[in-house]
Amino acid sequence: MPGIPRLSLVEGSFEELAGELATYLDSVKGEGSNVAGDISPHLQSAEKQEEGQQTDKDAVLKKLVTASSVLNSAPERELQAAYNLLIHLISQSQDPENYLPPVCRYLSSPITSSPHNGTGIALGILGTIFNAVQPDDETRYFVLLSIVSVIRNSGNYDTLRPQLKNLDGWLQEWELEDDQKRKLYLAVSDAAAATNEADDSYLYLIKALRTLQSDPSSAEARELSIRALKAAVQIEKHFDFEDLTALDSIQALRKSDQTWSEILELFSSESYEDFQDFKESNPSFCSDNGLNEDILDRKMRLLTLASLAAQASSTRTLPYSAIARALNIASEDVEIWVIDTIRSGLVEGKLSQQKQEFLIHRSTYRVFGENQWREVASRLETWKGSLVNVLAVIRSQKEEFVREKEVELNGSGIQSGQGYRPDRRQRNAAPAVEVE
Repeated sequence: MPGIPRLSLVEGSFEELAGELATYLDSVKGEGSNVAGDISPHLQSAEKQEEGQQTDKDAVLKKLVTASSVLNSAPERELQAAYNLLIHLISQSQDPENYLPPVCRYLSSPITSSPHNGTGIALGILGTIFNAVQPDDETRYFVLLSIVSVIRNSGNYDTLRPQLKNLDGWLQEWELEDDQKRKLYLAVSDAAAATNEADDSYLYLIKALRTLQSDPSSAEARELSIRALKAAVQIEKHFDFEDLTALDSIQALRKSDQTWSEILELFSSESYEDFQDFKESNPSFCSDNGLNEDILDRKMRLLTLASLAAQASSTRTLPYSAIARALNIASEDVEIWVIDTIRSGLVEGKLSQQKQEFLIHRSTYRVFGENQWREVASRLETWKGSLVNVLAVIRSQKEEFVREKEVELNGSGIQSGQGYRPDRRQRNAAPAVEVE
C-alpha cells in the first residue's frame, strides 16, 4: 500500500498533491474505488494552465473531502500525514470553511486503525486546524465543537479545562448566534459530566440556559431548566440557588411544572421537615426523575442547619436539642452534622460540649430578600449609633483634657495659649541659691 511522506512542509502543485491523495484514498478504500479517476477531469496539466485553463479546485476538493471519510481506517503511521495533506489542499481554496466542517466530523468519529492512540492523533490534527484558521473566523467554532466531542468520548476533560478561560472571548470574537453558543456550551457541559466534573458541567449548563431567556416558555427552555435544577440539587457543594431563581425560564416552571418549582422553593428557603412532607405527598417523584434521595436528604439537613444559625444571629447560640429536632437526628449525631455544615462553608462557629450549644461566629443566608435587607439596615443603624456614642465619648474626653490643661497652666501663672518666655537677664543670671 503506498504511503504519504510524513512532512511538515508539503511541496508540490495543487494538481500533483491532489492526485497523490486521490491515489492514496483509492488504496485505502480498496477495490472499486476510483477517486483518482473522478477528479482527473477537473485537474489541468501544466501545459493547459499555460494556455489559461485553470483547475476547478472546488470540484476536486468536494470529491476528496467526501472520500476522506475512509482515512480513519488508514494505518496509524500514515494517518496524520494524510490528513495534513488534505488540510493543505483545503487551505488553497478560496472558501476553506466549506470543507473543514466535514473533516472535523470525520476526526470526531473513532479512529478504528488506532484504538489506543486515536484520540491523541485526532486532537493533534484538530489542534493544527484550529491554530491555522484566523482567530476571528467562525470556522474555528466547528473545529472546537469537534475537539470537545473527541474529549467527551475519550473522557479526557483535563485536556480541555485550561482552554476554557478563553471560551467566552472566542464566542464574542466569532459573533455567533445564541443557538450556536448554546450548542457549544452544552457540548462542554456534556464533556465535563462524562468525567464526573459536576461543578463545571453545571456552570456551562447554566450558560447554555441563559441563551434561551428570550423565549423562556419554549420546550427547549423547559427541558434545560429542569436539567439544570436537577443538577443543582444533587451537586454536593452547590448551596446557592439564586442563579436559578433569577432565570425567566425557571420562573416559567411555576406554570408548566409546579412540582419542580416546589423543589426549587424547598431547597432555596424551606426546611428538612418541609422536604419530608413533600416526599410523602409525592412518593415516587425522586425515583421517577432519577434523583438520589440520600443526597437530597443530606443537603436539606445542611441547609436547614444554616437557616437555624442565621435565625439565631441575635443570640449567637444554638442548643443541641434544637438542632436535633430540626434535622430529625439523634442528639449524639448533632456534632457530626455541625462539623459537616462548617466544612461545607455554610456556617462558622465552635461547639461547646459542656453547654451543649453551638456558638455561631458566622452564618449564611439561603435567601437574601426584603427581610434580610431590613435586618442589615437594622444592624447598620445599631452600628451607626455605637459609632456616634464612641465619638461623643472621645469628644468629651478631649474637652475634659483641654479644661484640665488650662487649669494647670493658669495655676502656674501662665495664660492659656501663651508660651513661657523668661527675661533675657534671667536667662543669663546664675541660679539663686538658698542658704540657711
